[in-house]
Amino acid sequence: MQDTLLQQGLDITLFGMGIVFTFLLLLVIGTSIMSRIITRHFPEAEPITATPNISADDNARLHAIIKGAIDQHRKKR
Repeated sequence: MQDTLLQQGLDITLFGMGIVFTFLLLLVIGTSIMSRIITRHFPEAEPITATPNISADDNARLHAIIKGAIDQHRKKR
């Protein structure tokens, strides 16, 4: 009796582990197939590498705006 219970437990354990392993294997295969399909039909957009033309006048204006904002913040305190 003890041997049959032990054998049944081992059978159920191996069967359950086989089911889980098969499911995970199918999940990995399905995910990789979907990833290939998505990358084939929707490629990544090209990054924009153009640098903006910032002149010294724009830089001076930006500096004045930042300085004004800091002064205004300090006055509120």
